Amino acid sequence: MTTQYWLVKSEPEAYAWTDLVRDGRADWTGVRNYQARIHLNTMQRGDRVMFYESVSTKAVVGLAEVTKPAFPDATADEPAWVAVELKPIAPLARAVTLAQVKAEPSLAKTALLRNSRLSVQPLTKAEYERIVKLGS
Repeated sequence: MTTQYWLVKSEPEAYAWTDLVRDGRADWTGVRNYQARIHLNTMQRGDRVMFYESVSTKAVVGLAEVTKPAFPDATADEPAWVAVELKPIAPLARAVTLAQVKAEPSLAKTALLRNSRLSVQPLTKAEYERIVKLGS
């Protein structure tokens, strides 16, 4: 199976990167967007995930991994909503800001810029590696 690459967004006031690091792993619950749900259902164990803090930080701050693929979201009122389990891998040495992503020609087509409100987004391997490089 091929590794897939993703970006998940969270408001740091609700659940920050430091919370994921403290918890060691977390169920990524509360997603209520149909397109994001499709992405959650596509995620597989071992997929790489970028953690983006939205609203105040507006930056990719850490790298995580899917440790459990889609399962029913315990916070949902309807059975179709799903969650995945994530564990932190490492923080980026330097946060990669939204402004940096916008300024990088190789990232012009990333979902972060095309569909900025989507909380779970696919990345290409090249996009993932470029952001990692920007943050190192």
